[in-house]
Amino acid sequence: MIIAVPKEIKTEEYRVAITPAGAAELVKGGHKLLVETGAGAGSGFSDELYRQVGADIVATQELYRRGELVVKVKEPLPEEFDRFRPGQTLFTYLHLAPNPLLTEFLQARKLTALAYETLEVNGTLPLLAPMSEVAGRMAPLVASWCLQRINGGAGLLPTGAVGVRPAKALILGAGTVGFNAARVASGIGMETVVLNRGVERLQRIDELSGGRVRTGMLVTESITAEIRDADLIIGAVLVPGGRTPLLLPRTMLGEMKKGAVIVDVTVDQGGCAETTRPTTHDAPTYLVDDIVHYAVANMPGAYPRTSTIALTNATLPYLMLLAGHGVDGAIERLPALATAVNIRDGKIVHAALAASIQGI
Repeated sequence: MIIAVPKEIKTEEYRVAITPAGAAELVKGGHKLLVETGAGAGSGFSDELYRQVGADIVATQELYRRGELVVKVKEPLPEEFDRFRPGQTLFTYLHLAPNPLLTEFLQARKLTALAYETLEVNGTLPLLAPMSEVAGRMAPLVASWCLQRINGGAGLLPTGAVGVRPAKALILGAGTVGFNAARVASGIGMETVVLNRGVERLQRIDELSGGRVRTGMLVTESITAEIRDADLIIGAVLVPGGRTPLLLPRTMLGEMKKGAVIVDVTVDQGGCAETTRPTTHDAPTYLVDDIVHYAVANMPGAYPRTSTIALTNATLPYLMLLAGHGVDGAIERLPALATAVNIRDGKIVHAALAASIQGI
């Protein structure tokens, strides 16, 4: 199969879908690999490194003209739409629930669109997990930056100081993002609270933190009680393929301390705060009612070297399956791969996505 790896064009996005090491494995498997000129530069991978493992470095037009399986990191932007041709397969992070424009394009162009974030294997999300881990570990760090007075925050040092209490971090959700955010927040000395709708994940956090992380149920009453003295809130809830539930209506901002911070990691799926809107790394924050909002839609892109390697480690086995056997053959060998298929033959085939799109 001819695999195409484009250069990402999202603002301040430096990741690439495949490392040279991953490219080498695909070439060894008998596949043709086309890499767009400069695609890996932001992650520290030169065109020459890809050439050395047998990939062809090509211009944008040739890449999309010849490519059968297009592998990206982020969802196609409108300026990329005309590059695709009917019949191609796209494998990337799609986050279609809050993006009807892209959904309609993929249907109209009759692409087969597989989303990393909806692939579910034995109750896990193996292709979302590596980037969720990075984003979760980043979240308390960027929140700490936002708390600086020069960035609109309250001017509170998250770790505290002798005789001065640390910041309180409230984390909504205990999945991969929430778990890693709690690990870092508590690790640097913050008072850390995690709310989740299921008890099992909270038990795991309690065991691993030795009780240093306080836990509770993710219900409106608990959120309202905890946000009053929270210095930072990390949105970390997830509905695979669906829109993020709204947990923080704008009225709740009035309950928060001035200069507090919301880091909404769920922005890709619509955000858990009513006031969330996507931002970029070059302009990551904005203020609403004196609350600092950080809602960068590609957080792991800030650490592209780490993120690209982690992503390739996770996606490569599935890429090998798709490239070697096509979509139907790959699903026959690994039925769980069907959960990654969002759109096929012009139709939405993922139940959670269909429900979300109908609800918009």
